[in-house]
Amino acid sequence: MRHLNRVSLSLCVALLMVNTACRDKTPSDTTGTVGSAVKVTDVTLGRAIGSDKAVTDPTDNFRPNDTIYASVATDGSSASTTLRARWTYEDGQTVDESTRAIAPNNRERTEFHISKPDGWPTGKYQVEVFVDGRSVETKKFEVKAN
Repeated sequence: MRHLNRVSLSLCVALLMVNTACRDKTPSDTTGTVGSAVKVTDVTLGRAIGSDKAVTDPTDNFRPNDTIYASVATDGSSASTTLRARWTYEDGQTVDESTRAIAPNNRERTEFHISKPDGWPTGKYQVEVFVDGRSVETKKFEVKAN
C-alpha cells in the first residue's frame, strides 16, 4: 500500500510538471506573432501623404526630385512589432532602409519615405516591407525623367 501511494504521488507530481510546462509554452494570446497578430494589408506608394499617414497622391511613376512615400496599412494588435522598409535600385543596390517600432491596435498606417535633393537616377526601384524581420510585400515603381 505504501508503495502504491509513492507511485501515485510520483505520477501526480509528474503530471503536474508536464501540465505546467505545456501551459507555459502555449500562448494565452497571439500578440506579436507574425502572420496571425499583425498583418500588412496594403502598401501604397505616392508623392504626398496625409496626417492619417495615408497616401493622398498615389502613383508608381515618380520624377527625379519627388519625395517617394510608402504607406503601410496593418491590421491586428501587438505590444511590439517592427516594420522595416528596404528601398532598392534596379541592380539590387540598397538606396535606403528604415525601421519603425509600432504597437498597433487594430487597423493602423505607418509611413516611410525617401528623398534625394539632387534627384533620383531614372530607372526601376522597389520597396520591400518586413514585419518582425520577415518579408511580407514588395512594391515596384519607376523614376522617369521630367
